[in-house]
Amino acid sequence: MTMPIRPEWARGMTDLHTHASPSLLPRHGDDRTTVAAERAVGFSTVVLKAHEGSTVERAAAAGDDVYGGIVLNSPVGGANPDAVEVAARLGGRVVWMPTVSARTHKAGATSPELSVHRGFELGPVEVLGDDGALLPRWHDVLDVISAHDLVLASGHLSADETVVLFREARRRGVQRLMVNHPKMAFLRWNDDAAAALQALDAHLELGILPDLLGDAAHSSLTLTASYPTSLLVFGGDLGHADHDPPGVAVAPWLHDLERHVGPETAAAIMTTQTRSLLI
Repeated sequence: MTMPIRPEWARGMTDLHTHASPSLLPRHGDDRTTVAAERAVGFSTVVLKAHEGSTVERAAAAGDDVYGGIVLNSPVGGANPDAVEVAARLGGRVVWMPTVSARTHKAGATSPELSVHRGFELGPVEVLGDDGALLPRWHDVLDVISAHDLVLASGHLSADETVVLFREARRRGVQRLMVNHPKMAFLRWNDDAAAALQALDAHLELGILPDLLGDAAHSSLTLTASYPTSLLVFGGDLGHADHDPPGVAVAPWLHDLERHVGPETAAAIMTTQTRSLLI
Protein backbone atom coordinates (compact mmCIF):
# COMPACT_ATOMS: atom_id res chain seq x y z
CA MET A 1 0.00 0.00 0.00
CA THR A 2 1.34 3.42 -0.97
CA MET A 3 1.54 5.78 2.00
CA PRO A 4 0.17 9.32 1.58
CA ILE A 5 2.75 12.05 1.12
CA ARG A 6 2.44 14.94 3.56
CA PRO A 7 1.58 18.39 2.16
CA GLU A 8 4.43 20.53 0.88
CA TRP A 9 3.97 23.08 3.66
CA ALA A 10 4.35 20.43 6.37
CA ARG A 11 7.88 21.07 7.58
CA GLY A 12 9.27 22.77 10.68
CA MET A 13 6.19 21.66 12.61
CA THR A 14 5.75 21.36 16.38
CA ASP A 15 4.09 18.48 18.26
CA LEU A 16 3.14 19.25 21.86
CA HIS A 17 2.03 15.72 22.79
CA THR A 18 4.10 12.61 22.06
CA HIS A 19 4.45 9.38 24.05
CA ALA A 20 7.48 7.09 24.17
CA SER A 21 9.00 4.34 26.29
CA PRO A 22 9.90 3.71 29.03
CA SER A 23 6.24 3.62 29.97
CA LEU A 24 3.75 1.42 31.77
CA LEU A 25 1.80 1.42 28.51
CA PRO A 26 3.05 -0.19 25.26
CA ARG A 27 4.87 2.33 23.05
CA HIS A 28 6.32 2.20 19.56
CA GLY A 29 9.82 3.13 20.68
CA ASP A 30 12.03 4.94 23.15
CA ASP A 31 12.57 8.69 23.25
CA ARG A 32 15.25 8.91 20.55
CA THR A 33 13.40 6.51 18.25
CA THR A 34 10.18 8.45 18.74
CA VAL A 35 11.80 11.81 18.09
CA ALA A 36 13.44 10.43 14.94
CA ALA A 37 10.05 9.16 13.72
CA GLU A 38 8.51 12.59 14.33
CA ARG A 39 11.37 14.34 12.54
CA ALA A 40 10.94 12.04 9.56
CA VAL A 41 7.40 13.35 9.00
CA GLY A 42 8.18 17.06 9.39
CA PHE A 43 8.30 17.88 13.11
CA SER A 44 11.33 19.88 14.18
CA THR A 45 10.09 20.50 17.74
CA VAL A 46 8.75 17.67 19.88
CA VAL A 47 7.33 17.53 23.42
CA LEU A 48 7.52 14.22 25.27
CA LYS A 49 4.74 13.37 27.72
CA ALA A 50 4.46 10.53 30.26
CA HIS A 51 1.47 9.83 32.47
CA GLU A 52 3.90 8.38 35.00
CA GLY A 53 5.58 11.71 35.85
CA SER A 54 8.33 13.89 34.39
CA THR A 55 9.89 13.74 30.93
CA VAL A 56 12.15 16.74 31.47
CA GLU A 57 15.37 14.83 32.00
CA ARG A 58 14.49 12.42 29.20
CA ALA A 59 13.91 15.26 26.78
CA ALA A 60 17.27 16.80 27.61
CA ALA A 61 18.94 13.54 26.58
CA ALA A 62 16.84 13.06 23.42
CA GLY A 63 18.33 15.83 21.30
CA ASP A 64 17.94 19.47 20.32
CA ASP A 65 14.50 21.06 20.26
CA VAL A 66 12.99 18.28 22.35
CA TYR A 67 11.10 19.39 25.45
CA GLY A 68 9.49 17.71 28.40
CA GLY A 69 7.16 18.47 31.23
CA ILE A 70 5.43 16.94 34.19
CA VAL A 71 2.05 15.23 34.58
CA LEU A 72 0.55 15.81 38.02
CA ASN A 73 -0.84 12.34 38.57
CA SER A 74 -0.53 10.42 41.84
CA PRO A 75 3.08 9.21 41.30
CA VAL A 76 4.37 12.79 41.70
CA GLY A 77 1.94 13.63 44.49
CA GLY A 78 -0.70 15.49 42.50
CA ALA A 79 -0.63 19.16 43.54
CA ASN A 80 3.12 19.25 44.16
CA PRO A 81 4.63 22.71 43.58
CA ASP A 82 8.15 21.47 44.39
CA ALA A 83 7.95 18.92 41.58
CA VAL A 84 6.81 21.63 39.17
CA GLU A 85 9.58 23.97 40.33
CA VAL A 86 12.25 21.32 39.74
CA ALA A 87 10.79 20.43 36.33
CA ALA A 88 10.82 24.09 35.34
CA ARG A 89 14.38 24.71 36.50
CA LEU A 90 15.57 21.66 34.57
CA GLY A 91 14.05 23.05 31.37
CA GLY A 92 10.52 21.66 31.39
CA ARG A 93 7.92 23.63 29.46
CA VAL A 94 4.54 21.94 30.05
CA VAL A 95 2.60 21.09 33.20
CA TRP A 96 -0.26 18.68 32.61
CA MET A 97 -3.04 18.42 35.16
CA PRO A 98 -4.02 14.88 36.25
CA THR A 99 -4.76 12.45 33.43
CA VAL A 100 -5.21 8.84 34.54
CA SER A 101 -5.60 10.12 38.14
CA ALA A 102 -8.34 12.61 37.26
CA ARG A 103 -11.87 12.07 38.58
CA THR A 104 -13.26 12.56 35.06
CA HIS A 105 -10.89 9.93 33.63
CA LYS A 106 -11.86 7.40 36.27
CA ALA A 107 -15.56 8.05 35.74
CA GLY A 108 -15.16 7.58 31.98
CA ALA A 109 -12.61 4.76 32.02
CA THR A 110 -14.87 2.44 30.01
CA SER A 111 -15.32 5.00 27.22
CA PRO A 112 -14.05 3.82 23.83
CA GLU A 113 -11.67 6.77 23.52
CA LEU A 114 -9.90 5.67 26.72
CA SER A 115 -9.31 2.15 25.47
CA VAL A 116 -5.58 2.89 25.19
CA HIS A 117 -5.41 3.11 29.00
CA ARG A 118 -7.19 -0.16 29.82
CA GLY A 119 -5.36 -2.01 32.58
CA PHE A 120 -3.37 1.07 33.62
CA GLU A 121 -4.62 2.68 36.81
CA LEU A 122 -3.18 5.27 39.18
CA GLY A 123 -4.41 6.67 42.48
CA PRO A 124 -6.96 9.49 42.40
CA VAL A 125 -5.97 13.16 42.48
CA GLU A 126 -8.71 15.65 43.30
CA VAL A 127 -8.72 19.08 41.67
CA LEU A 128 -12.09 20.61 42.60
CA GLY A 129 -13.87 20.45 45.94
CA ASP A 130 -17.45 19.41 46.54
CA ASP A 131 -18.43 23.07 46.09
CA GLY A 132 -17.01 23.07 42.55
CA ALA A 133 -14.16 25.44 43.43
CA LEU A 134 -10.48 24.77 42.81
CA LEU A 135 -8.91 23.18 45.87
CA PRO A 136 -6.51 25.66 47.58
CA ARG A 137 -3.61 23.19 47.36
CA TRP A 138 -3.42 23.95 43.62
CA HIS A 139 -2.78 27.66 44.12
CA ASP A 140 0.94 27.19 44.78
CA VAL A 141 1.21 25.01 41.67
CA LEU A 142 -0.35 27.75 39.57
CA ASP A 143 1.99 30.32 41.09
CA VAL A 144 5.04 28.27 40.06
CA ILE A 145 3.65 27.84 36.55
CA SER A 146 3.12 31.59 36.35
CA ALA A 147 6.58 32.42 37.69
CA HIS A 148 8.28 30.23 35.08
CA ASP A 149 5.85 31.09 32.25
CA LEU A 150 5.06 27.42 31.63
CA VAL A 151 2.22 25.94 29.58
CA LEU A 152 -0.66 24.78 31.77
CA ALA A 153 -2.41 21.86 30.08
CA SER A 154 -5.78 20.53 31.22
CA GLY A 155 -4.89 16.83 31.14
CA HIS A 156 -8.05 14.77 31.57
CA LEU A 157 -10.15 17.35 33.39
CA SER A 158 -13.64 17.83 31.99
CA ALA A 159 -14.45 20.96 30.01
CA ASP A 160 -16.27 22.52 32.98
CA GLU A 161 -13.47 21.62 35.41
CA THR A 162 -10.99 23.19 33.01
CA VAL A 163 -12.92 26.47 32.97
CA VAL A 164 -12.71 26.67 36.78
CA LEU A 165 -8.99 25.89 36.74
CA PHE A 166 -8.12 28.24 33.90
CA ARG A 167 -10.04 31.16 35.40
CA GLU A 168 -8.00 30.85 38.59
CA ALA A 169 -4.82 30.35 36.57
CA ARG A 170 -5.44 33.60 34.71
CA ARG A 171 -6.06 35.40 38.00
CA ARG A 172 -2.70 34.14 39.20
CA GLY A 173 -0.85 35.27 36.07
CA VAL A 174 -0.59 32.09 33.99
CA GLN A 175 -0.31 33.14 30.35
CA ARG A 176 -0.12 29.85 28.42
CA LEU A 177 -3.27 27.72 28.59
CA MET A 178 -3.98 24.58 26.56
CA VAL A 179 -6.98 22.25 26.60
CA ASN A 180 -5.94 18.69 25.78
CA HIS A 181 -8.03 16.77 23.19
CA PRO A 182 -11.18 18.75 24.10
CA LYS A 183 -13.57 16.81 21.87
CA MET A 184 -12.95 13.43 23.48
CA ALA A 185 -16.47 12.45 24.55
CA PHE A 186 -15.64 11.66 28.18
CA LEU A 187 -14.51 15.28 28.69
CA ARG A 188 -18.02 16.57 27.92
CA TRP A 189 -17.20 19.53 25.66
CA ASN A 190 -20.07 22.03 25.59
CA ASP A 191 -20.91 25.46 24.19
CA ASP A 192 -20.79 27.28 27.53
CA ALA A 193 -17.31 25.94 28.30
CA ALA A 194 -16.16 26.78 24.76
CA ALA A 195 -17.30 30.39 25.18
CA ALA A 196 -15.64 30.69 28.58
CA LEU A 197 -12.37 29.21 27.34
CA GLN A 198 -12.34 31.46 24.29
CA ALA A 199 -12.83 34.47 26.58
CA LEU A 200 -9.72 33.31 28.47
CA ASP A 201 -7.73 33.01 25.21
CA ALA A 202 -7.19 29.34 25.95
CA HIS A 203 -5.68 27.26 23.17
CA LEU A 204 -7.30 24.01 22.08
CA GLU A 205 -5.26 20.97 21.07
CA LEU A 206 -5.94 19.30 17.74
CA GLY A 207 -4.79 15.70 17.80
CA ILE A 208 -4.47 12.57 15.72
CA LEU A 209 -5.00 9.75 18.21
CA PRO A 210 -8.22 11.29 19.59
CA ASP A 211 -9.52 11.49 16.03
CA LEU A 212 -8.61 7.85 15.39
CA LEU A 213 -10.39 6.73 18.56
CA GLY A 214 -13.53 8.87 18.37
CA ASP A 215 -16.38 9.18 15.91
CA ALA A 216 -16.71 11.93 13.30
CA ALA A 217 -18.80 14.13 15.60
CA HIS A 218 -15.97 14.14 18.14
CA SER A 219 -13.11 14.74 15.72
CA SER A 220 -10.83 17.54 16.90
CA LEU A 221 -11.05 18.97 13.38
CA THR A 222 -14.65 20.00 14.05
CA LEU A 223 -13.15 22.69 16.29
CA THR A 224 -11.92 24.51 13.19
CA ALA A 225 -15.53 25.53 12.47
CA SER A 226 -16.49 26.54 16.01
CA TYR A 227 -13.41 28.06 17.68
CA PRO A 228 -10.96 30.72 16.47
CA THR A 229 -8.31 29.01 14.37
CA SER A 230 -5.77 31.44 15.86
CA LEU A 231 -6.23 29.57 19.17
CA LEU A 232 -5.71 26.06 17.78
CA VAL A 233 -2.45 24.17 18.32
CA PHE A 234 -1.27 20.64 17.63
CA GLY A 235 -0.54 17.70 19.90
CA GLY A 236 -0.73 14.39 18.08
CA ASP A 237 -0.93 12.13 21.16
CA LEU A 238 0.70 9.35 19.15
CA GLY A 239 3.02 6.68 20.50
CA HIS A 240 0.73 3.87 21.69
CA ALA A 241 1.95 0.62 20.15
CA ASP A 242 -1.56 -0.56 19.25
CA HIS A 243 -2.17 2.43 16.97
CA ASP A 244 -0.46 3.84 13.90
CA PRO A 245 2.99 5.46 14.27
CA PRO A 246 3.74 8.92 12.84
CA GLY A 247 4.92 7.55 9.51
CA VAL A 248 1.42 6.16 8.88
CA ALA A 249 -0.89 8.51 10.80
CA VAL A 250 0.45 12.02 10.25
CA ALA A 251 0.17 12.62 6.50
CA PRO A 252 -3.53 11.68 6.12
CA TRP A 253 -4.46 13.81 9.12
CA LEU A 254 -2.55 16.82 7.76
CA HIS A 255 -4.45 16.54 4.49
CA ASP A 256 -7.71 16.49 6.49
CA LEU A 257 -6.62 19.61 8.36
CA GLU A 258 -5.80 21.32 5.06
CA ARG A 259 -9.25 20.46 3.71
CA HIS A 260 -10.84 22.07 6.76
CA VAL A 261 -8.87 25.33 6.91
CA GLY A 262 -6.77 25.64 3.75
CA PRO A 263 -3.00 25.30 3.40
CA GLU A 264 -1.99 28.69 4.81
CA THR A 265 -3.97 28.37 8.02
CA ALA A 266 -2.98 24.71 8.37
CA ALA A 267 0.69 25.64 8.07
CA ALA A 268 0.30 28.43 10.63
CA ILE A 269 -1.39 26.12 13.14
CA MET A 270 1.22 23.41 12.78
CA THR A 271 4.30 25.66 12.84
CA THR A 272 4.46 29.16 14.29
CA GLN A 273 1.21 29.01 16.23
CA THR A 274 1.96 25.82 18.09
CA ARG A 275 5.60 26.64 18.68
CA SER A 276 4.77 30.10 20.02
CA LEU A 277 2.60 28.57 22.74
CA LEU A 278 5.56 26.46 23.87
CA ILE A 279 8.49 28.87 23.59
